[in-house]
Formats: sequence, C-alpha cells, structure tokens
Amino acid sequence: MISKTFYLMAGFVFAASAPNVTVAAVKPASTALNIGLSAAAVAGSPDPRPEPLGDGSITAPASLDGSSPHTPETDDRIARADSHFNAGRQLYFEGDLEGARREFDAAVDALLTAPDNLPDHTRIERRLDEICDMVYRFDVEKLGAGQTEDAVVSFDKAPIDEISHMTFPVDPSLAWKVKGELDQTASAIPLELSDPVLSYIHYFSSDRGRRILLEGFQRAGKYKAMIQRVFAEEGVPQELLYLAQAESGFLPRAISYKSAGGMWQFTPAAAVDYNLTRNNILDERFDPEVATRAAAKYLKDMHARYGDWYLAMAAYNCGPGVVDRAVERTGYADYWELLKRHALPKETANYVPIILAMTIMAKNPGDYGLENIQTDAPAEYDTLHLAAATNMNLIADATMQPVSVIRDFNPALLRSLAPAGYDVHVPKGTGDSARAALDTVPSENRQAWRLHRVESGDTLAAIAKAYHLTPERIVAVNQAADSLSAGDVLLIPAIYHEDAPAVRRVHSTSRGKNSTAVLLTHKSSSAHGTHAASARRVPAQILHRKAAVRTASLQ
Repeated sequence: MISKTFYLMAGFVFAASAPNVTVAAVKPASTALNIGLSAAAVAGSPDPRPEPLGDGSITAPASLDGSSPHTPETDDRIARADSHFNAGRQLYFEGDLEGARREFDAAVDALLTAPDNLPDHTRIERRLDEICDMVYRFDVEKLGAGQTEDAVVSFDKAPIDEISHMTFPVDPSLAWKVKGELDQTASAIPLELSDPVLSYIHYFSSDRGRRILLEGFQRAGKYKAMIQRVFAEEGVPQELLYLAQAESGFLPRAISYKSAGGMWQFTPAAAVDYNLTRNNILDERFDPEVATRAAAKYLKDMHARYGDWYLAMAAYNCGPGVVDRAVERTGYADYWELLKRHALPKETANYVPIILAMTIMAKNPGDYGLENIQTDAPAEYDTLHLAAATNMNLIADATMQPVSVIRDFNPALLRSLAPAGYDVHVPKGTGDSARAALDTVPSENRQAWRLHRVESGDTLAAIAKAYHLTPERIVAVNQAADSLSAGDVLLIPAIYHEDAPAVRRVHSTSRGKNSTAVLLTHKSSSAHGTHAASARRVPAQILHRKAAVRTASLQ
C-alpha cells in the first residue's frame, strides 16, 4: 500500500543496496523521528533564494553567485541539476510524467551526491531547496485538478515522495558500536543489522540527517501516546510507529503524488479495503486516530499472512501482491533473501532498513545526541457529536477558540462544514460548554449562524455591521432589547458563505526554518458567496504554478 515511489527529500535520498549477511539480531520489547519535509523557495521566506523564470525553468541566481565562493565542481553540479530539471519540466507539460520523474530524480542526485566539504556547499543546498519546491508544485498541480475554490484545507507533501535511490557509505567502525547497543536493546521485533541499516544510521548521524530526526521527535509528541494506545489495543508492536515517521513525518494531512494520504499514507484503494470514508466533505485518511487504527489492522493482517514483521512492513509499502510474487518467484519468504535476489522494488528494499535504523537510534538516544528533545504536547481533546451539519466557525464560537484551532483538531474535514453525525474534536476542557452553546442555535441554522460574545464597548450597530446584518435582524432573532451588556451571547443569523482564505503551505526547509507560501488569495463576497477573484483574468500558466492544493479530490 502507500506510495510506491520514494522521491525527493528535503536534504537526502536513498537507494537500495544488497544487504550483507546479518551482523546481529536482538531479542524482542519509542519516540519518533521524521524523514523530513519538503524544502522550498517560497514567497515570504527570508532566504535570498533564486526565483524561477516566468516559464518555470531555472537559471543560475545572480544574488547567490555573487555572495558565495565558487568551485568548478559546484558550478558543474548546479548546471547539470538545472538541465535535468528543465528537461523534466518539458516532459511534464508533454504529459510524460514518468519521464519527468526520472529527470527530476537526476536533478536531485546531481546535488545530493556533492561532497559536504565543498567551500560553496551552501549554493548546492539552496538550489536543492528550490528544485524540491518546484517539483512539489508540479505534484500539487496534478493533484489539484478539478478541485473546488471553497476549500479551507492545506496539505503537506508526503516525505515518502522525497526519497530517491542513493546508497550511503557504511562506516566500518559503526558496525561494532551498533552491535554493542543492540546487545542491550529490547524490542518486540528483531532489530537486524545489515549494511543498508548501517548506511542509514550513518546518514542520520550526520548534521543534516540529525536535524531531520530532531524535527520528527518534536512532532511525534503530539500523536505518540495515541498511537501506542491503539497499537496496544490491536496487538501491534510499538516499534511499528516508525512507519508513520517514514511515511509522513507524523503529518496528518500529508499527501503523495500517487494520491496516498494521511499520517499512514493510505492509497484510495487501501482506504476502501479498511473502511476509511472518503468523499468531498470528509477524508478519514487524514484523521490521526481513525487512520492509525486502520494501519494497525493492515499491519496485523499482513503479519498473519506472512508470519514475519519485516515482510508485513514490505507489504504495507508495496502491497501484498508484490510480496507474494517475489516469494513465489524466489522460493524465499524472508525479507533479506528477497533483497539479495533483487526481488522487491528498490523503494521497498530501502523501506525496512530505514525503519530499523530509526528504531535503533530512537531506542539509544544518548548515543546519537537525540536525548532531551522538547516534544510537542500530546493532542488532547473532547468530542462533540453533531446532530446537524455545523459550520466550523460556529464550533469555534462555541469553544471560544480560533477556527484554525478547530481545523487542526479535525484534519479529516475538507470543508468548513462538518456533516451531521460527525464526532468533532475540540480542545480538552471545552466540550461541555461548547455543547451547551451549540444547543442554543436551532439545528436547521447551524450551517450558517454564528455566536457573538459581547465585549465591553461593543454596540449593536457595530456588531451588525461586522456580520453584514441590520441591528433589527439581530434583535429579532435574540428576542431581546437593543441594549447590550458585556458577557451576553448573541445569536447571529449570518448568511452562510464559506470563505476561501489565502491558501498556504507551511513546512520546514532543509535548514530547519519555518516558511509559509502564500500561493493564491481569493477575495469573497459575504453577501452573495461569490469569489471576486474568480472574475479576474489570470494567465493559465500563472494559475498552474501558483495554485495550491485546495481540497483533496483524490478518488
């Protein structure tokens, strides 16, 4: 299941190599790491990154070239990367997506194989960031076809799309060090040591790799307790939470260019198999707990099928049909034997070693400088069962929270309207008061109406103006006099219109800085629900480059 192609990763790529004979295996008994986020050159970034030309091609940025030392090798690598990227772009617009992908891979390889000790290596990293972002935008354009303009959801690029085919060197001294660690490490799955595993430990121990792991540790704190609980309930080893690290970096709205979505990267077909609801309002692949339980069931089914957790992980990545054919063709139902015979796809050959490397390092944080990490607070929430379709703005009013907080607690909702029967999550401690507040709004009006808490200095005229209503209308609905007191809660008979805000993509660059891309802003009319921006004539190629993912129409 899951996306079947590892692609660009903000800072590194992987390739399969035939593993040597196992050096060590430990007896069976977690934290979390991330395989990175897409790096990007985006509007609003403080970095002086090069901008693509109007046609989307890339040329050498004078601002960078003028401020950094030059080496012939760096010049050559950047030129080769640009050439491959522009060739891929041409193939993309000709409809040859596989050919484009190969050229994009080659562009990234030209940069990622550069020695770290080049004096102008910063130029390599900056160009890598730009190319990663441009490829992301092409992927987003393909996914966004046919999506509507009233969406409020933004998505993150799935890290699994950002891993390609490279082999990292193995430090000979590392094998004995890791073997010593494994002798003291308890695990519910065997932690076998091979050259691929060692190569990924070597990479994750580098400055760039370690930054990626630290980001993952931090983000995992939000979901780790929930995943551990669900895995315990389903009888799945706790170590398998690192699949979410590899697949999505614990991003609940991650999407891949092959339409896999969510923290566990379910494809549309697998979502059907495991009863995850998907429609134009709701996509349960993006619900952290619902998707985690589905992933646990999938892994448990694969373990029952093969009797081996390594093969179960492989099947989770490439699908059981691929593993079945590999076993039938070779006669071996053993992951390492299948790798030696090149019977599995390259990305699957990388997949299990990556997870093993992350698990080994997470279980021995002091040996890798990963201790004392400040993790995100666990996501804790109350649940409200909605008897009627309800606008998330109204839920935000009822909880006295920004609507962005409500959206973050409910990543599976693709619209501002939560459907009837949905169990919406709200911040812990707000459930009872929110339920009481919602009960004051007639069920037939919850798609549109709002709640307004009167503050000192508010006037009825000012409140009415803010909601594009008349004071008389507000007085009539509330059956109250036209005098207000601070603390009063007013029903606001708003006319429902789902605004389309600036579509933003927030991510971390390879240098660990947060960036926000404001890609396209729609202005809307609250009176009629029409988008003024839609009347503007915008060149098609500009829309193609700037359109962000609005709603996941991933059927």
